[in-house]
Amino acid sequence: MANTIVPAAPNGAWLGTVVPKRHAKRSVTRSLLKRHIHAAFAGQEALLPAGLWVVRLRAPFDRKQFKSAASEALHLAAREELALLMTRVLGAAPRR
Repeated sequence: MANTIVPAAPNGAWLGTVVPKRHAKRSVTRSLLKRHIHAAFAGQEALLPAGLWVVRLRAPFDRKQFKSAASEALHLAAREELALLMTRVLGAAPRR
């Protein structure tokens, strides 16, 4: 067996985003959703335990309800969902 180099654990919380094309067809929408995700976590990194965190869009959003990637309705829905997610994560995560 070859020697395997195991990378060191990150010093802080690292965030990755996955927004599949099948759930958000337009690249502008995918990019905007990723920016919303990063913005939601921006002020909370110190509260998260060190490690790699991944946020993945699991279901498509209704294009009839959110006509534009920059619509205020999409912005509010994303912010609300991400706030709920952060509440769940921080409630379950051990405090530093």
